[in-house]
Amino acid sequence: MSSTTGETKVVSLYQSQKKIYAKSVTGRFANLRWLMVFVTQAVFYGLAWMPWNGRQAVLFDLGARKFYIFDWIFWPQDVLYLTFILIVSAYSLFFVTAIAGRVFCGYACPQTVYTEIFMWVEKKFEGDRAARMKLDQAPMSFEKAWRKGGKHLVWVLIGLWTGFTFVGYFTPIKTLAHEVLTATTGPWETFWILFYGFATWGNAGFMREQVCKYMCPYARFQSVMFDRDTMIVTYDSERGEPRGGRKKSADANALKALNLGSCVDCSLCVQVCPTGIDIRNGLQYECIGCSACIDVCDTVMDKMSYPRGLIRYSTENAVEKHWDAAAIRKHMLRPRILIYFAVLVLLVAGLLTSLALRNPLKVDVIRDRQVLAREVDGRYIENVYKLNIMNTAEQTQKFVVTADGLPDISIARGAQIIAEPASTAAAVLAVRVPIETVKSGSHPIKFKIQSETDSSIHVDEKSVFLIPR
Repeated sequence: MSSTTGETKVVSLYQSQKKIYAKSVTGRFANLRWLMVFVTQAVFYGLAWMPWNGRQAVLFDLGARKFYIFDWIFWPQDVLYLTFILIVSAYSLFFVTAIAGRVFCGYACPQTVYTEIFMWVEKKFEGDRAARMKLDQAPMSFEKAWRKGGKHLVWVLIGLWTGFTFVGYFTPIKTLAHEVLTATTGPWETFWILFYGFATWGNAGFMREQVCKYMCPYARFQSVMFDRDTMIVTYDSERGEPRGGRKKSADANALKALNLGSCVDCSLCVQVCPTGIDIRNGLQYECIGCSACIDVCDTVMDKMSYPRGLIRYSTENAVEKHWDAAAIRKHMLRPRILIYFAVLVLLVAGLLTSLALRNPLKVDVIRDRQVLAREVDGRYIENVYKLNIMNTAEQTQKFVVTADGLPDISIARGAQIIAEPASTAAAVLAVRVPIETVKSGSHPIKFKIQSETDSSIHVDEKSVFLIPR
């Protein structure tokens, strides 16, 4: 409120996001980004269609409560393995971040990958940065309508295909494809295809850098993993400043006389940045490490006949102390990184060892609580047990059950069980002991479940045998 005029002025606490028109760029890092686009999408779209042992290679069957990952089949009881895999993945990301900053964000993050794909489609329909800006400012016309409409049509198709593939990891994708073609998809499948497709279209087509800047939690805490020896996209201010325009004929030797640094202040590094920052202002959390600014700056340096590397991957210490590549590599192997690496190796080794030694047989033995013990034929005391067998292997297994722990203990029925691949089987065991051999009370016994198909598969389960007074 103004004290002189008495007028009330409304101040908005919200600033609308200025649209970023990222200029396309070519170079070695741009090629690397596109290589990662092809690799990540080949994995994502391809794994869903890869056959493996008569089924889908990767399938998370929530209905059957089974997770298929190549030769491994995980059940709800194996949640520890899945948790461990997630821990190893997260720790690997933190380890890479400590070494090379946000390279995952710049090259492999789904948001970055799909934004790159959508921007390529956008360029094909609307042109590069200047053409897109001109088209947006122009009044509606047939040309504008078909270019905008064609772009969004392709975006929607990519989004729907992405949503379809995503759901294909939870419903067998061939079955899902038949349901889509015949319009018989279930309600949850339809919802997730449309939802994931809409999210892809919205995030990669419209929100783009806002996801990285405001929605991604990784952007907020990644600085904790940085130190002065972390490789980041860095502007060499000592070499670049003072910045300013000059003639192309002003070679590197003439810069001192002109009181200019190597930066020509062309602002191309800002124009190509997908998050719209100026890397010359120093390290910023919005920087995703995509190195587009490096490629475009190297192009300008080449045109000016200046050395490359005004913007480059380096460390804060390396820039300040003028280290060469050998010194950077030397300091990269600092104690912090070596400890991280050792822990990561131990985690991966432990996970792989545990998976390699994983027993495909799981057994539960439950005593029948309705009939604690009973006399049979006047000669035996019989206890009844329910045996649940989980066969996590993808081969049919025939199991033989034996009992041990008491004299002359035997299994009257249920001693042989056949379990189908990746399934459970149940059996009722009648275990007998001669009356005269054992005193009354509770006696520990042990069941041994042995596969006849594979002798290496066996499990011992403890239980108790009750003899009434």
